[in-house]
Amino acid sequence: MTGKRGGVILAHVLSSICEKMNRKKSLPNDGGRSQDTLKRCLSTLDITLLGIGHMVGAGIYVLTGTVAKDIAGPGIIFSFFLAGLVSILAAICYAEFGTRVPKAGAAYVYTYIAVGEFWAFIIGWNICLEHMLGAASVSRAWSGYVDSLLGGWIKNTTLALLGGEAHYDSDLLAQYPDVLACLICLVYALAMALGVKITAAFNGILTLINIGVMLLVICVGFWYADLQNWFQADGGFLPYGFGGVIAGAATCFYAFVGFDSIATSAEEARNPASSVPIATLVSLSAVSAGYILVSAALTLMIPTDQINPSASLPEAFGQLGLPWAKIIITIGALCGMTTTLLGSLFALPRCLYAMACDGLLFSCFGRVNSMTQVPVLNLLASGTFSALLALVFDLKHLVEFMSIGTLLAYTIVAASVIVLRYRPLKPESLIYAPDSSESENLDYEADSLSENSSADTISQTGELIGRSSGVYLKAKYKWLEPLVGCFEPERVVSTCVMLFCIFTFGICFQLKVYWTDSKADDASYWTFLFNGFILFFALACVTLIGAYTQNTQGLTFKVPFVPVFPALSIFANIALMVHLSFVTWLRFFIWVSLGMLMYFGYGIHHSRQDGGENSNYSILRTATGQQSAADVEQESGNKQSAGTSIAICHRFIGRKKSKGEQIQ
Repeated sequence: MTGKRGGVILAHVLSSICEKMNRKKSLPNDGGRSQDTLKRCLSTLDITLLGIGHMVGAGIYVLTGTVAKDIAGPGIIFSFFLAGLVSILAAICYAEFGTRVPKAGAAYVYTYIAVGEFWAFIIGWNICLEHMLGAASVSRAWSGYVDSLLGGWIKNTTLALLGGEAHYDSDLLAQYPDVLACLICLVYALAMALGVKITAAFNGILTLINIGVMLLVICVGFWYADLQNWFQADGGFLPYGFGGVIAGAATCFYAFVGFDSIATSAEEARNPASSVPIATLVSLSAVSAGYILVSAALTLMIPTDQINPSASLPEAFGQLGLPWAKIIITIGALCGMTTTLLGSLFALPRCLYAMACDGLLFSCFGRVNSMTQVPVLNLLASGTFSALLALVFDLKHLVEFMSIGTLLAYTIVAASVIVLRYRPLKPESLIYAPDSSESENLDYEADSLSENSSADTISQTGELIGRSSGVYLKAKYKWLEPLVGCFEPERVVSTCVMLFCIFTFGICFQLKVYWTDSKADDASYWTFLFNGFILFFALACVTLIGAYTQNTQGLTFKVPFVPVFPALSIFANIALMVHLSFVTWLRFFIWVSLGMLMYFGYGIHHSRQDGGENSNYSILRTATGQQSAADVEQESGNKQSAGTSIAICHRFIGRKKSKGEQIQ
């Protein structure tokens, strides 16, 4: 008896934990406002410049030369084009959520609403690391760029002070502590504590300077362009083949990371419903055009084998006998890296703020300064940890680690767009007083229901409720009713999205593993047969999702061609994820394991979504058969509430109460 009771208790506890891990956050009906809210003061131009500044930084001055010389050659323009398309697919998903949920936290909040608390914490935990590593790596790039201008004086002086041989034989630790990079993170974090409007103004000035330098590079580069530089190298325009273009796109994709700061700033936008989608599309379009034109100008000025990867643009102009341009490009590079650093330090504290407001992190991170209306403690913590990383670690080996968290966030956001688009309205939203015409129609439908058999009544009642909620099978897909008619539309769509992600991962993994063996006849036959089998089921999942109507109530901006566009975004993100190294995945799981200690040790017990009805104490009492009078009274109240809900549902579908029900 004791063993049986213990098993029941364990089952209840595990059920409670699973229920808490899957609880969802409700869509805000207050326009994103809260009692301790951030200040809404950012215009569309401010948010646009914030997004451009976060994306256009070290990538255009360092990444362009590396990809052009070692990966794609002149085909880098196609690499940036493909990377821009993949980024736009993810960005429009962020834009829809930014208008639907104008809250700080971006992907974390979106996942909390659409998927559940556990995955939301995973996304938020990884986004925090992503921005922390991003800030630290950019600060080291900033320091390294200044040191190169000074002829290595900073590095040599630091090594001399430490004894000349103070370097570490490690892939992670830096050769010397970068004090300048550490100070840069701290100084900018303290400066951002002055207020978001001051930060936006400073970022806007630096971004405009950076854009001016880019335009100068494009104009001067095309003036000195020589088409022979595209075709005189071995292999012509694509010296590394189309595979080099794809590999270059995977690398160039991370140059577009940063547009999520636009969605993060939604809670501080004056009109997020219009500002977020406009800023997202304008900034990504401008950045994509800028990257393509700058890379084209670089590869047209000098042959790709003469490009210096560490300082491609200054050296290119130096070879053309234009030393004045080197000074201007240096100014643009420092401005660009500064805006990228500001973007990371802007997004990181707000992600901590969103998680703390939901109770998943310590409550001290959910406080906003009454004067500046920014989370000052979060800024100080973010700047301090980023500064320590920049001081000690050589983050060039951890840049790939940033990508896995970013791609995972993009994947979950795209999946969340599909789930929410097909989520029916909640029953409480169906409580309304119909006008006279609606009442007559409902009464007529009630009379017709009463004339049918009980099975037909249930079917038509479900159809009426489904239509009222905005999600039901389209007329041309009625033949699927025997297959999915007994399931809720939301459950069908969620299951299809999960299966599509699994099938997509299987396809991408198989293509990666068997790509080298596909030249053999047997391997090619079985590989393509297996992939075709998986692809069929993946497309079937997308088709089944598209068989339902969508709930677009209240959306001012919508992702077009749902579920196709989000599905393409999921496929592209997973395809890039499977090409990451095993070490990157190992580091990812170690970081997630640390997050699990935080979630199960603190977050799951302090979540704001916990109403207390599933506490361990109440579960133990229920499992052992101990119920107090208060529990019985609460259970009675729940039954009365359930009866009220049934009555409301009956009223909505047009069913009239019987005399016995009216007397009761």
